[in-house]
Formats: sequence, C-alpha cells, structure tokens
Amino acid sequence: MADWNPSLYLQFASERTRPAAELLARIAKPSAKHIADLGCGPGNSTELLRGAWPDAVITGVDNSPAMLDKAQKALPDCQFVNADIGAWQPEQPLDVLYANASLQWVSGHPTLFPHLASLLAKDGVLAVQMPDNWQEPSHALMRQVAAELGHPAHGRIPLESVQRYYDLLSGSGCEVDVWRTTYFHPMASHQAIVEWLSATGLRPFLQDLDSVSQKAFLSRYLQLLEQHYPRQQNDQILLAFPRLFIIARRVTS
Repeated sequence: MADWNPSLYLQFASERTRPAAELLARIAKPSAKHIADLGCGPGNSTELLRGAWPDAVITGVDNSPAMLDKAQKALPDCQFVNADIGAWQPEQPLDVLYANASLQWVSGHPTLFPHLASLLAKDGVLAVQMPDNWQEPSHALMRQVAAELGHPAHGRIPLESVQRYYDLLSGSGCEVDVWRTTYFHPMASHQAIVEWLSATGLRPFLQDLDSVSQKAFLSRYLQLLEQHYPRQQNDQILLAFPRLFIIARRVTS
C-alpha cells in the first residue's frame, strides 16, 4: 500500500483528535513512566500523551515513514519506531499502552488483544479506540461501489463483538471497561466526506486503481453519498461516526 499522507490526514485534525483526548481522559495512571502509542501517525495523539505525562518515556510506533517523520519533527523529545504494531515488543513492561484509531487496521484480534495485555506492567493500562463504522453508509457504500465496478473490496474487516473483546481481555488478567460513542460531525459538503475518508477508509480501495478507475470510483461513491446523507436546515451534512472505546487495567502479574 502507498504510504500514508500526513497532510491529508490532518485536514480533519480536530475531529480525529477529539476521541483521542476522550480516550486519554479515562486513563487513571498519573505516575506512568513507560508509555507507547501504537499507530501514532503524525503524532497528534502522541502530543496528548506528552502533555499528560511530561516526564515519561514515550515511544510512538507506526509503519509509515511519512507519518513517523512528521511525528519526530513535531515531538523531538519522544522516540519513534518504524514497526508493525502487532509484532512490536517494548524494552520493558508498559504503564500505558495507547492505541487510538489504529488497531482496526490489524488483523487477528483474538490473538492481538491478549498479546497487548501481556505487554503491560502490573496495574498497567491498555487504552484502545477503534472506528466502529463498518456498517455505516460511509463504509458500506465503498464496498457497494467496488462490487458495482468489479473491483476487490479491500476495506477493513468488521470489529469483534463487545462481548468478545471483554472476554479476551478479562481472560488475560485485566479489568475491562468498554463503551461506544457515536459522533455526528457537521460536514460542509459530500465532497468533504470523500476528502476525510480518502486519508483512511478509501485508501485500500483506491491503491491498486489507475487514475481513470480512481476517478470513476470516487464519482460513483460521491453520487451514493449524496443519496444517503441529506443536508440539514443550515445546509450542513451530519456524518455519523461510531467509535468503540476500551480501557483494560492489568490486575494480575
């Protein structure tokens, strides 16, 4: 897959950072010393962690050189590692393992989540936020367009059930808190929805297409968005964006 585009990703920085901040607010670990940000991207989430724990050793992990370069320049006092977030191993057990909008891109959650829990120190906290919008029109329509045009459906797989995540983490020695929040983002146009998702969900669908096929895909996708997302009285469009939050504290060593 082509590398991520930090500038495109940060076009909606405030909307992307809001759930990251709300996840952070639920971490009760004031004395954390060793922290990792899995899927740190351009560092917008890592910056929140640095603000909360100014004296901690913070490591950002991502597999995008462009994102890591952006993050390192923004946060020179943090360390950043180019690695697969599902296979990365810290040098010591972690007090906080933070993963904001990244684990939905990693397969094998029944194995991944117990592995992440095993990286925690006693009383360490795993904090996860994942988009849970696989069934929303914004994402279902991607798969519809791919089917109509005869392209492979490369999008994310759906998340596990809440009950499954609870069992995976409680069975790994953690106390678990799970909740879901649906954000309704006002968008100025249907094209703005396309621009938002071009940095994330649309990338796998477009990566193997030539420019003509990409244009045809996006044209049809925009047409379907216009049919499924009505304008409000003030001419804005509300984009529903459900997200799943998990806080797991390791209570057994």
